[in-house]
Amino acid sequence: MYVGIDVGGTNIACGIVDASGKILHRESIKTESEKGYSVLVKNIAQLVKHTLKKAGVLESDVLRIGVGCPGCCNKENGIVELCINLNWRNVPLVKDLSELTGITNITIENDANAAAYGEFVAGAAKGSNSAVVITLGTGVGSGIIIDKKLLHGMNFAGGEIGHMVLEVSADEQGDDICGCGRYGCFESFSSATALVKMTTIAMENDPSSEMHRLAGEYGKISARTAWQAQRLGDKAGSEVVEKYIKYLAAGITNVINIFQPDIVCIGGGVCNEGDPLLLPLREAVAKQVYSRDNASNKNTQIAICKLGNEAGIIGAALCQ
Repeated sequence: MYVGIDVGGTNIACGIVDASGKILHRESIKTESEKGYSVLVKNIAQLVKHTLKKAGVLESDVLRIGVGCPGCCNKENGIVELCINLNWRNVPLVKDLSELTGITNITIENDANAAAYGEFVAGAAKGSNSAVVITLGTGVGSGIIIDKKLLHGMNFAGGEIGHMVLEVSADEQGDDICGCGRYGCFESFSSATALVKMTTIAMENDPSSEMHRLAGEYGKISARTAWQAQRLGDKAGSEVVEKYIKYLAAGITNVINIFQPDIVCIGGGVCNEGDPLLLPLREAVAKQVYSRDNASNKNTQIAICKLGNEAGIIGAALCQ
């Protein structure tokens, strides 16, 4: 058996995973990052022990614990070098967790990489040789798998697709600065946060848009608002959706042109829109991708992730 841990800003999830990628038992706790690293690592260790007990699995039967967390995870020395969301800097997570659990085989992985590997072994990218998994959430997370291996880069900070620049003319005096410090990043146009921002601006420019009523009904402007308005034939909502897909297609086309993977999987709440997102996205990418005229007529597949919140647990457990 394997143990997979997904450390998020709000919750920490722990699952018992078999070799096929099936979660046999799952537990979770609140993260409470404000209590500091030393408390948090003890809470993770207690969560592992609690999950094993609930699942009826002995510690001696655990082949490996894998931990996925946001930030730069040095797999060689087991140190999380930087995790801004949790305010961790150079914390010896593997060493401390091993001492607290008594389990020596522990690995760490960036959370986006872990989720990507989960989709690769048990989700939408299963059976492929190479895949890129992109999560459209508060930011744009991503993991790259080439020849069945995760791409880490020399500093274990590779695969940050969200921080490639799509718009070099972004106003450096405006508010389009990305969390990484650059302007015009893919994340600044294709995250769910960016979609909410586009929607808000469109509503300000069109007081008659159906988006005002929809936002009032649901109590907030969300990543769904423009899509809901589009389905009602609202012009401003449709324009927001078209703009969002345009940037998303540009970013995905760049990824395909660089890596030529078998499949690109996209996940996150935005992807709940299904075909209204996926079909025009595929059409836009097909027109732009460099390999569109290849003789074999074989191109990268674009699909929606299948595993949801389970991907990080599965990937953390099974990637080495």
